[in-house]
Amino acid sequence: MLMRTDPFRELDRLTQQFFGGNGTLSRPAVMPMDAYRAGGQFVVEFDLPGVDPASIDLDVEQNVLTVRAERPGGNGEQAASNGDRADYLVAERPRGTFSRQLFLGEALDTDQVQASYQAGVLTLRIPVAEKAKPRKIAISAGGDTKQLAT
Repeated sequence: MLMRTDPFRELDRLTQQFFGGNGTLSRPAVMPMDAYRAGGQFVVEFDLPGVDPASIDLDVEQNVLTVRAERPGGNGEQAASNGDRADYLVAERPRGTFSRQLFLGEALDTDQVQASYQAGVLTLRIPVAEKAKPRKIAISAGGDTKQLAT
């Protein structure tokens, strides 16, 4: 059996049980992410282990992307719902509803967002809008036209 004495962790656990949900001010539930540009697209990866893909909700409104997901309680809560009493010894995995918003720039094509979920990672691919891609501009001078890269 795992036994550990940490009065601050115990206080954190009691506070979490009292206020319920995703955590406390000292240890909020988070949705860690990585974001990077790869060629002509912007990629965002969210760590969501243990989340049912059907519980993930994605919305885009006025260039604000909102991700919501839900992770149900662990086996202890399932045992409690069956009539057995479950007393957690350690409860460090965040549960409940998670939400995160990203403000997307005008340079991204939010109408073409692609999402996939594999091995606990939600991956979003957002293409760069055509109007934001580099292009050539023709310059005319004295009747001659010359192409310059911008």
